[in-house]
Amino acid sequence: MPIRVVVVGAGAIARGQHLPSLLALGDRVDVIAVCDVNADAAEATAREFGIRRSSSDLAELLTSERPDLVTLATPPVAHRDAAIAALGAGAWVLSEKPPTLSLADYDRISTHESEGGPFASYIFQHRFGSAAERLRQLIADGTLGRPLVARCDTLWYRDADYFAVPWRGRWESEGGGPTMGHGIHQMDLLLSLLGDWTDVSAVMSNLARDTETEDVSMAAVRFASGAMCSIANSLVSPRETSVIRIDFEHATVEVEHLYGYDNAHWTWTPAPHVDPAVAATWAPTENVPSDSHAPLFAHVIDCMERGERPRASGADGRRVMELAAGMYKSALQGRSVSRDELTPGDDFYASMAGADPAAATAQIHAGTIRSSAHEVTHG
Repeated sequence: MPIRVVVVGAGAIARGQHLPSLLALGDRVDVIAVCDVNADAAEATAREFGIRRSSSDLAELLTSERPDLVTLATPPVAHRDAAIAALGAGAWVLSEKPPTLSLADYDRISTHESEGGPFASYIFQHRFGSAAERLRQLIADGTLGRPLVARCDTLWYRDADYFAVPWRGRWESEGGGPTMGHGIHQMDLLLSLLGDWTDVSAVMSNLARDTETEDVSMAAVRFASGAMCSIANSLVSPRETSVIRIDFEHATVEVEHLYGYDNAHWTWTPAPHVDPAVAATWAPTENVPSDSHAPLFAHVIDCMERGERPRASGADGRRVMELAAGMYKSALQGRSVSRDELTPGDDFYASMAGADPAAATAQIHAGTIRSSAHEVTHG
């Protein structure tokens, strides 16, 4: 029997990724409905993709249709309640990033999972490209030696029109700035390669955009392996790029792309002592790009059929949320933060802005100089 799917959200990400990725799975899935708070948008998207039903009422769909899987292509503020409702109805969940607005919300969702499923998992598609999968193998078997030094950059450009969408750039609806909504993709890929982090020191500022949150963040992160990494997230960088570079004992491996990579975006550089014939075996033999959600969706369907927890769920999906919370806490408190601080009762467990979002905004904006073609003002 095909897995019955409801897609929540009828915007660009649903039309551009969720629905094409699901339909590419053929008779393994049956997309039974599109749901959106805008009933007209839901109907138009359902009609565009030949889906028989649309609705603006997720609760009613969960009761009447009893889907096996619910995918969430909605703004971050809507993820928690929809995920809990779907899990409560017995459906698995596959949600867009960021998973939730806080660690507290993430853990609340997890309490509604059950052994063997349903589980909630999250869309971090860059893990699933063939080059990342191959690198993960080489790290696990020790071929490249210990990771030593790393760099993780998400340098993008978003103008004022982008932030005209009401939920963007606000603590209560997006949870944070590029640390949460943009750099989280590269940061998750980094963590999937290097494993657990132990402590972070970060700085943040709002340099140019009219938002409550940061538009730039930078951090130094130490990993349990001893490796050290710099992280930069920006929404004010005209030459956009996304980069991860890791220096191992026996090689440097680097990927530079924008919103998705294939094998051609990766560089594998052996250390001088490595036999070139050995290094020639490192690159992947297949070429699966990361600019599509399709490999991730196929993985989740595989896990559903086996009754196994997907990757990028549970503790594995939580790790990047912990790092984001640690970065906000470090920047706003002006000190290094250890991972084990981020527990229930901590202000940054409950919110990326800590106890006082207005104060967080003021602190991030303090001293900012804004410029335009006509004037310079102090924000």
